[in-house]
Amino acid sequence: MNRKNHSPMLKVAIASLAFVMVLPRLAGDCSAAATDPEKAAAQMIAPAEKAIERGLAYLASRQHEDGSFGSGPYRGNVAICGLVGTAFLAAGSTPGRGPYGANINRCLDYLLANCEQSGYIIAPGAPSHGPMYGHGFAAMFLAECYGMSQRADLRERLSKAINLIVNCQNAEGGWRYYPQRRDADISVTVCQVMALRAARNAGLHVPKQTIDTAIQYIKKCQNPDGGFMYMLSEGGESAFPRSAAAITALYGAGVYEGQEIAKGLDYLMQFVPNPGVVRREGNYYEYGLYYAAQAFWQAGGKYWEKWYPAVRDELLARQREDGSWNSGFGPEYATAMCLMVLQMPNNCLPIFQR
Repeated sequence: MNRKNHSPMLKVAIASLAFVMVLPRLAGDCSAAATDPEKAAAQMIAPAEKAIERGLAYLASRQHEDGSFGSGPYRGNVAICGLVGTAFLAAGSTPGRGPYGANINRCLDYLLANCEQSGYIIAPGAPSHGPMYGHGFAAMFLAECYGMSQRADLRERLSKAINLIVNCQNAEGGWRYYPQRRDADISVTVCQVMALRAARNAGLHVPKQTIDTAIQYIKKCQNPDGGFMYMLSEGGESAFPRSAAAITALYGAGVYEGQEIAKGLDYLMQFVPNPGVVRREGNYYEYGLYYAAQAFWQAGGKYWEKWYPAVRDELLARQREDGSWNSGFGPEYATAMCLMVLQMPNNCLPIFQR
């Protein structure tokens, strides 16, 4: 597939211009009219073309009969299914169209089959490290697909899923592992904010108060060093993965400048990969890169120009012969995350667009 030809996605972007314009400062399309920085970013992806194709092919080969993904204890996990589906969307395929259109449809079928009447997206019997993670990532994928397809049945399920997120926000403005108004942490909160952003992009109503209180919670979690603590209620040190997630969520919530953004980006720049220096974040390595890619892509300029080539080269060096990457959450999860990092310059998926 010629990855520089995004015609399927371009047609969808043009047809769906109305929903893409719902929030301010959303990016334009993937056409030749892209700005110079976007053209330069597209050139950065060239060394990763073959690795991306191998990774996508690997994921397609790992889809189960029921449309789900995941292996070992994470088989059937709805978060992994949503993330893999999003990786296919980031490649330019859409529901039912493109090289991975059929795979995307099967992802949709699986997630819709596991939407409870309440809107809760959870697969009975499938292990989950915090079910609201799964719900958030799955809802974000459904929102992206709805924006492209305008399927009435999809909108109905998506609306219920979004209402569940809105209704279980706690008094601090955040979310936690379960759909309950109790405590909150920065990581689960970010996941819900991005699902809300995707839904609002697609034309669904998201209360302004929900977003405003989420922004307040995220900002309060920032430490003096520019990074972010895990839980406001407990305090704690900063860490790269959750700090990258927090900055991405602020962008997603419509906060594009200010001291929180500036300090957060400076903190993240400490973690630009260096050749020969091995640094791991445990099972959250790919998670951190996934959100850092979005944060630096939104920031653009010197941040993106320094970070993307460095992380691209590191990921290419770590790709396995079968096209996958691996982590403690399994190769399907890690591969999806790494592919979304590498494909960020495509700038075609609304949730990732500038």
